[in-house]
Amino acid sequence: MTLIRYIALFIIAFQSNAQISDFDHIDFRKADSIALACKSEGLDNLPQLSYELTSNLHTDVERFRAIYMWVCTNLTNDYGLYAKNMKNRDKYRNDSLSLQAWNDEVTKDIFRKLVKHKKTICTGYAYILKELSKLADIQCEIIHGYGRTSTINVAKLHAPNHSWNAVMLNNKWYLCDPTWASGLENPVSDSLKYEYIKGFFLVNPKFFAVNHYPIDQNWTLLGDQAPSFESFMEAPIIYGKAYRNLTMHSTPKKFHNFINRYQTVRFQYQLQKSVTRLHIRLEIDDGFNSKKIQPEIISTQDQSLTFDYTFNYDGFYDVHLFIGDDLVSTYTFKVKS
Repeated sequence: MTLIRYIALFIIAFQSNAQISDFDHIDFRKADSIALACKSEGLDNLPQLSYELTSNLHTDVERFRAIYMWVCTNLTNDYGLYAKNMKNRDKYRNDSLSLQAWNDEVTKDIFRKLVKHKKTICTGYAYILKELSKLADIQCEIIHGYGRTSTINVAKLHAPNHSWNAVMLNNKWYLCDPTWASGLENPVSDSLKYEYIKGFFLVNPKFFAVNHYPIDQNWTLLGDQAPSFESFMEAPIIYGKAYRNLTMHSTPKKFHNFINRYQTVRFQYQLQKSVTRLHIRLEIDDGFNSKKIQPEIISTQDQSLTFDYTFNYDGFYDVHLFIGDDLVSTYTFKVKS
């Protein structure tokens, strides 16, 4: 291991709280407006693009924000290519020669579409973000690993399926996901609907770890607090819109839960902004009927959200948390006597 690599990993162990709130004093409106003003720019001259995005900004975090915003709002996700790639990687996972041949083929296709049409998959998003940042003298790394969404069958998650980025700002590493920030999956049409989600920028590592698991566990930025792969696979379903509402998901910690009748379950989150009880609801489905309830809120102090729910009857329940109209998370509960 090189000295630089060793130092970088040593630093990572102490950054579990590196998140967007570190920059509450920064107004990102200028950076965002510059990114939107460069919308017509292509990828044929990255040094020029990086200069146009960053030359009139004064801090690295603003410069990175402009680059990140441009990537999120100008690249189009090729969801069909992503699905085809994952299907073939699973098909060839026990055939190393065929897998390598497919990887070589899809890599060429990814970068051809990226340069020509600004259309790509997560690897392309992460690559362009890194290259534009490098040209602006900002250290940015591509992180490969596992990503969990509502449309992914975790039982078939045999190989890494996602890429995102870590960026060094003010001598600290931060995490972001430009692919998921740029849109939301539509499981019916197998497409990605563009809808920028700001919460994927400099995310709380503990929240990020609920549905991102890097191959190199150091890149959780959680040190000894990093989750195991097993706990990652057992975690609740967290939807893209959760990143519009939350900065942290605490409990329940699992997607599938087994409890006794009359047992009370605690739900606990950290909000991006304060909400009223009227904005919070659970939808509980037993397979025959679905009911909507507004739980009794225990606490919303300091933008926390805590409430309890008691299951009084045996059965199997799908439980969905909504904040306003946004579906945030899903759990299942098997309740027995």
